[in-house]
Amino acid sequence: MIFFFKRAFQDIRTNKFLNTVTIITIFLSILIVSALVLFFLNTNDYMNSWKKGIRIIAYLKPDIVEANLVDIKNKIQGLYGVAEAEFISKEEAMKRLREQMKRQSSLLDGLKENPLPDAFEIRLAGRSSNIENIENMAVQLESLPEIDDVEYGRKWIGRFVKLFDLFRLTGYAMSGIFFMAAVFIVVNTIRLVIYSRREEIEIMRLVGATDRFIKAPFYIEGIIQGALGGIIGLAVLFAAFLYIATNVEYGLSSGLLHVRFFSLRLSGTIILCSMLVGWLGCFISLRQFLKE
Repeated sequence: MIFFFKRAFQDIRTNKFLNTVTIITIFLSILIVSALVLFFLNTNDYMNSWKKGIRIIAYLKPDIVEANLVDIKNKIQGLYGVAEAEFISKEEAMKRLREQMKRQSSLLDGLKENPLPDAFEIRLAGRSSNIENIENMAVQLESLPEIDDVEYGRKWIGRFVKLFDLFRLTGYAMSGIFFMAAVFIVVNTIRLVIYSRREEIEIMRLVGATDRFIKAPFYIEGIIQGALGGIIGLAVLFAAFLYIATNVEYGLSSGLLHVRFFSLRLSGTIILCSMLVGWLGCFISLRQFLKE
């Protein structure tokens, strides 16, 4: 094993240019793919946090008496997926509307009566905050005889979720493309190294060296290239992350958005995938060469 490692490092020193190109290719591929994964990781966290803040507003019919409010609240809270139902009187709704309008609140002074209805603000449980469960909840609420209308931003929630799914699908496709591109570059780089040593390999085969003995240094070389490319890619991404995260936290002092980097376990997985790219490139190249 020590001989194989020595041979691999010797090949790396001898073919510096080719190995540098391979490491840079793997580094760029890992950097781009990891950046996409990190973006979707933080976006997914934001989406989950955002979904927890979704509220369904159930407007009551105007002829509902105050004595029935407790019964209506119990009906709503008895529905599957409801975490909490809060009654909002039309007076409280008008107060909130004035606070939201602020400078334009004077427009409401000319109203002879409060046109807003009484309503229940409904917060869903965490697992029920996807678009399908929200729609099902709205249907159940609309079926209650005391409910006049239900509002939850149906159109913009659906569009936002579809847009996020589209971005995620694009990210998967780009990750696959860069993975295959990195393997392709490694295959061709190792192939050039093999052809530069083809006479030596032929002599080794003539004196009885097994294919496993010939392949081992190249496999180690590919794994080293993958590890170096992955480590450099993660290091550059971490530096960029620190710069961006500092600016984001400084610009959003309210603490509404928190970004995070990969955990040690996920970082190790990315480096292992990078090593797999190097090994796979060697495997494909060697298999083709030894068949010839």
